[in-house]
Amino acid sequence: MRRTAMITTAGLLVLSACGSGSSGDTAESPSTDPVTTEADADTTDETTSTDPADDATTDEPADVDTTPTNPDKPVVEIPDEAPTELVRTVLDEGTGEPAVVGDTLIVDYVGVRTVDGVEFDNSYDREPFPITLGAGSVIQGWEDGLLGTKQGERVQLDIPSELGYGEAARSEVIRENEDLTFVIDVLALVTAADPADAPTEPGVPLSEGAEATTFDDLVVGEGDPLEPGMTALIRYVNFRGDNGVAIESNWTADPLQIPYSADQLFPGLFLGMEGMNIGGRRAITIPPDDGFGPDGNPQGGLPAGTDMIFVIELLGAY
Repeated sequence: MRRTAMITTAGLLVLSACGSGSSGDTAESPSTDPVTTEADADTTDETTSTDPADDATTDEPADVDTTPTNPDKPVVEIPDEAPTELVRTVLDEGTGEPAVVGDTLIVDYVGVRTVDGVEFDNSYDREPFPITLGAGSVIQGWEDGLLGTKQGERVQLDIPSELGYGEAARSEVIRENEDLTFVIDVLALVTAADPADAPTEPGVPLSEGAEATTFDDLVVGEGDPLEPGMTALIRYVNFRGDNGVAIESNWTADPLQIPYSADQLFPGLFLGMEGMNIGGRRAITIPPDDGFGPDGNPQGGLPAGTDMIFVIELLGAY
């Protein structure tokens, strides 16, 4: 699946602790990715696929094992009749404002062939999938079916082939004129960022020679609290502590998904986000020892021995 891009500084905060990975470009999806558009598929003809569809057999579909490998992964109940139009069924109600064009949704999904329930893909065994409604990056059945969804909603979409891939076969499972059924969990809904709302200064006193990580809530969130083991969905601006110059920002880009875990984040970021509620904005002052160390990150604009001040907005946690 396409991954939310790891911006340089925040990516290093995660990846240096993990000891692997890279930042910058988004990862390409498998060639049989069930939700990308046909135009996207044309660019991946020679990509080696790891999609479950490649190993699926169509001769004995009744014997397929649909037992979830992830406890959060739902079993899909296929409809009694093939859909002739998009059928949208809310399985669990969500809360908040309904999704509109331009919103970004972070979702988990399972996709099966409508005729017999053979699974061709799911994200529960990988990672949540971000899409921006109206961007044309997913099939029309998703574009239409996810409009109006709410955060926390679980929805089933029964999609006729003309709103999926039509006459184009995508794999041995997704054949020509194949109807598709998805169950989708909307983990988070993020409205498009307003550039004018991006922080232009830390909002707290500048810092040189901090001895410990500290934080100040600029906006107290009203949503659920962030807990260890969750994935945090954030916007951020990172400032130099000594002069308040912004050195990194994803405020107007895609929201960033980061693991909220002590063994995967720099200590300052993990300690500074403790107790945040969804919807909150916090300034976190981080000394070098809790960040990049005494050498700093000169290539990222942070000289040796310089404190950082991260301004983070917590958009979601799941």
